[in-house]
Amino acid sequence: MTCRKRIRLSVSTAFLLAALVSQAEAPWTNRLSEADRRRSNPYAGQPEAIAAGSRLFADHCAKCHGEDALGRKKRPNLRSREVQTAADAELFWMLKNGNLRHGMPSWSSLPEEERWQLITYLKSLGEYQGNGHSGTEKEKANK
Repeated sequence: MTCRKRIRLSVSTAFLLAALVSQAEAPWTNRLSEADRRRSNPYAGQPEAIAAGSRLFADHCAKCHGEDALGRKKRPNLRSREVQTAADAELFWMLKNGNLRHGMPSWSSLPEEERWQLITYLKSLGEYQGNGHSGTEKEKANK
C-alpha cells in the first residue's frame, strides 16, 4: 500500500469514527419515532394521577433520584429544566426504553397508565435547579 493510500484510509477512518461517536452521543430524544412523538398524556394535570404518580415514584424512582427528585450522586435531577420542559411523550419513551448506558432501566413492565401517572407527578413538581431558586410560582408560595 502506498503512502498516499494509507493517508486516505486513515483520514476516511477518522471521519467514520467521528461520525459514529457523534451519533452515539446524540441526544436520546433523537431516537423517538414520529408515532412516539405524537403520544399525549391522558392524565396530564389530573390530581388523582399526581397522587398515584407520587406513590409510584416513592416505590420505583426515589431510591436513585431521591425523594425530592433532585437526583443523587450521578443520577439526574428530574426537576431540571431539561426534564421539566421535555414533552410527556419523550419522558414516556424514556420510561419504556430506559438508557442502560447511563444507568436508567426500562420500566416497560409498568402498565402504560402507571407510566403516564409518573410523568404527571414529575411535571407537577416543577423546575428546581437545587440552588435555592424555584422554577414555579407554586413552590415560591410554599416557601
